[in-house]
Amino acid sequence: MNGFRERRYTAQDGLSLYFRDYGDPDSAVTPILCLPGLTRNSKDFHDVALRLSARRRVICPDYRGRGKSEYDADAKSYQPSVYLNDIRHLLAVAGIGRVIVFGTSLGGILAMAMGAAMPTTLAGVLLNDVGPQIATDGLGRIMDYIGKDRPHADWDSAIADFKLMFPSVTLGNDVEWLAAAQATWRLGDDGALHFDWDVRLAETLRNAPPVPDLWPLFHSLDCVPMLAVRGALSDVLTEKTFDKMARARSGILRVTVPETGHVPTLSEPIVQDEMDAFLTMYAEP
Repeated sequence: MNGFRERRYTAQDGLSLYFRDYGDPDSAVTPILCLPGLTRNSKDFHDVALRLSARRRVICPDYRGRGKSEYDADAKSYQPSVYLNDIRHLLAVAGIGRVIVFGTSLGGILAMAMGAAMPTTLAGVLLNDVGPQIATDGLGRIMDYIGKDRPHADWDSAIADFKLMFPSVTLGNDVEWLAAAQATWRLGDDGALHFDWDVRLAETLRNAPPVPDLWPLFHSLDCVPMLAVRGALSDVLTEKTFDKMARARSGILRVTVPETGHVPTLSEPIVQDEMDAFLTMYAEP
């Protein structure tokens, strides 16, 4: 009824993880794996997945500690190397050997890491508002809100807070704003709305070493068809880095979403047009 199958699998350390499975599992067209941002979950890709699943399978996971996946007892496990292992297990469970990755923010970094760790898996990559250099302004803004729960009594209050948290996100109508809030908060046992992620993520990030040089990971995708999307107002992927990415490798397709910050939804008409062309011309079997 909702356009997807709800599925679970067990990670290497026994944690129960959740993913949405859209489209025909037996489709001969290369499937898509949608990897969300740091605190986000599978709901962010619902509209995109519905549209694309008419022709191909689309897999949308919740990372550990987000959405309907279990929270990890050890917050130190909230790190990219563990997420990559979770992705390996997910692809094995789903029976997928080759995939196109749509990676938003953290998801794009994981897509780049897949280029180094499992290169034969990648048929194509869409990087959504992320690149091999992360602007410190955007990273600081994200750190400011992820580590402390901000409960709300109702969805109107949550929507108002979402607009404060993400002032440069552009959505078209009340339905879209509600969907964005519902992908950010969940109804708790106390009747209040709470962040839909483990706020201990911030603890792990604060204790993590500095972000390493990501350019080698970016170059691991040199032979992989790529579409890069940037919000024109992004404080995470600067225009300077976006241009440097284009100079660093040939054949990269790019699209900038006007009047939009971190991150584009990928449902913008300008993005859909480029996405469809990319999938048709560059990322088919």
